[in-house]
Amino acid sequence: MEHTQIQRPILFLEPQLKENIWGGSRLGTDYGYPIPSSRTGECWGISAHPNGDTVVREGIFAGKKLSELWQQHRDLFGNLTMDQFPLLVKIIDAKEDLSIQVHPDDAYAAVHENGSLGKTECWYILDCPPDAQLVAGHHARTKEELEEMVREGRFEELIRKIPIQKGDFIQIDPGTVHAITAGCLILETQQSSDVTYRVYDYNRLTDGKPRQLHIAQSMDVITVPAKSVDDSVIHLSDLAQNTWHEIMACPYYRVFKLNLDGNYHFEQKYPFLNVSVLEGCGVINGHTLKKGDHFILPAGYGDVQLQGEMEWIASTAG
Repeated sequence: MEHTQIQRPILFLEPQLKENIWGGSRLGTDYGYPIPSSRTGECWGISAHPNGDTVVREGIFAGKKLSELWQQHRDLFGNLTMDQFPLLVKIIDAKEDLSIQVHPDDAYAAVHENGSLGKTECWYILDCPPDAQLVAGHHARTKEELEEMVREGRFEELIRKIPIQKGDFIQIDPGTVHAITAGCLILETQQSSDVTYRVYDYNRLTDGKPRQLHIAQSMDVITVPAKSVDDSVIHLSDLAQNTWHEIMACPYYRVFKLNLDGNYHFEQKYPFLNVSVLEGCGVINGHTLKKGDHFILPAGYGDVQLQGEMEWIASTAG
């Protein structure tokens, strides 16, 4: 057991913080991150993407980027064969509405985005205003109708808003028109991709200029008609404590929720397990944990002993 722990340390990661036109300050006030400004929109908590490669905080791999570990110590990740670490976990603070956007799938991104992965993602609602709604899907019945509504700027008519509450979980497949709305705080688990096509940005200006839109690409990739609302939102308000709940399984990831109260132990049996501490504090095998911590339990880590009161979202490759 001791040998296992030395060879397979918990990989605690230093988050990467990103400023955005729509960002706020809650990543500082709520999570204690050293935010660069009051327009900080994203914390990339677990990422090996070149646009925000997270670094190991302590232990034998201290100072190493996650992408380096993926290349040099693939045994930590169950010797998976993908070219790049497959997932990216972030917390998003939307002080203002995000643009109406859509993501491509792997096939389209490989051809049009220099071999990038596509972007399938899912959201866990950490907080939102009363009566909050998100954009997920659209009302166009045909591709022609979609193109006409976009061309004529009839976005209020086009987009589909769905009611959400704290604790909801939403899967966003490639081709889904979507937008996070003002006041929402979200944990996002996604493919390791930074490809986003903007369909509409409320005519906002950055440095006096509108941000780039990607209408042609969006028209290529938007799914028509949209997936039904019933297939979009999972309510997670009353999960039993001290047990793993798998809340999403798709070809790219499996996502789990754990609400810990007291003591719990489990065997880490996945190629890797990404973990984000959403609430509370506690101890994992002698290491203290607090809200806002992000870490990876590597392959073959073995027995995991937990104490405390914490809320986790965890993920592994699909």
